[in-house]
Amino acid sequence: MNSLTDRKNAAISRGVGMTTQIYAERAENAEIWDKDGNRYIDFAAGIAVVNTGHRHPRVIEAVKAQLDRFTHTCHQVVPYENYVALAERLNDAVPGDGPKKTAFYTTGAEAVENAIKIARHYTGRAGIVAFAGGFHGRTFMGMSLTGKVQPYKAGFGPMMNDVWHLPFPNPLHGVTPEDALAALDRLFKADIDPARVAAIIIEPVQGEGGFYEVPTAFVKRLREICDQYSILLIADEVQTGFARTGKLFAMEHHGVAADITTMAKGLGGGLPISAVTGRAEVMDSPAPGGLGGTYAGNPLAVAAAHAVLDVIADEGLCDRATRLGQRLKQRLASLRDDVPEIVDIRGPGFMNAVEFNMPGSDSPNPEMANRVREQALSRNLILLTCGVYGNVIRFLAPLTIPDEVFDEALDILEESIRAAR
Repeated sequence: MNSLTDRKNAAISRGVGMTTQIYAERAENAEIWDKDGNRYIDFAAGIAVVNTGHRHPRVIEAVKAQLDRFTHTCHQVVPYENYVALAERLNDAVPGDGPKKTAFYTTGAEAVENAIKIARHYTGRAGIVAFAGGFHGRTFMGMSLTGKVQPYKAGFGPMMNDVWHLPFPNPLHGVTPEDALAALDRLFKADIDPARVAAIIIEPVQGEGGFYEVPTAFVKRLREICDQYSILLIADEVQTGFARTGKLFAMEHHGVAADITTMAKGLGGGLPISAVTGRAEVMDSPAPGGLGGTYAGNPLAVAAAHAVLDVIADEGLCDRATRLGQRLKQRLASLRDDVPEIVDIRGPGFMNAVEFNMPGSDSPNPEMANRVREQALSRNLILLTCGVYGNVIRFLAPLTIPDEVFDEALDILEESIRAAR
């Protein structure tokens, strides 16, 4: 009989990449068991989706209760109260004063697509400014906004027009906030009139790009520039949202409110749901029927999202994220004398990363990052790499990970880093 990997290779498009060859059989909190009964500690959380852990009892209970009522009506045809109630909760939670409104979708890319639609409709402008290293999805607009060619853009032909990229402020890679602001000024002078720009979209912490946090002074200056030219500021919180950074939303760290916020991943606790929340007058710009989707705001996912918000509040997961991140960064810092490849340890809350260069050099070391990932996997710890150069390990374990499992994972991580040398 062919192995599952052989069957996968024969049946599934090669373009659907896989980080591991682990085929999940069951999962609980921060642990996964495969088809052969092997246990793994999950430091990926489905790429920041199960912040509240695999199969949190309150999420499961909420979904089961909704399952006994109905699974789908399409909110645009027969609406339901829990969709309305979740919108009310997000309107209250997303940073920003004044009235806000929300629309639900299914994926992060879909949320970003609709944020751009709304921004263009409200402003009557077409131009969108994004950042190098950013990731906003695999749809054509998502690809166009994403500032990373491999593997997301390569071979897919022309991107959407009127999308412009700036360098992301990243002093580790030679880009100061002043450099990025100067590039924006040059863009406005050389390529696009700011009066034609609908929005600037930014991740408060770049995800795929390497877990680089935007400096507070920079995002505040962006807010001022957007206000000066009547440009909308879009915060892509798809990966940073829902307690991951130690706040419900990462923009809270900067005291800056975006005009539109996109979110997904951690909102559904494992069920597919995304949202766009923004200033009421902005969100109301499109006419009825201009927004929506058949599965948008699925009742089961909405029920899960209510439970996720309850769990985050009741279990103090924002504070726990900060504590877990501090312990992880302290453990990594203790290795720096013995591991000269470590060039940086960073990240707010429990959205952390370690970056590797060649010893004594500014040259990225993706081979070291990949060896660490492989060594960890051989010890049953699941890690993810990221970064434009592939030289970053990112850490995204569930915020509910038990202390004893977390300690076990830290020991495995240290062993793996030392073995990778």
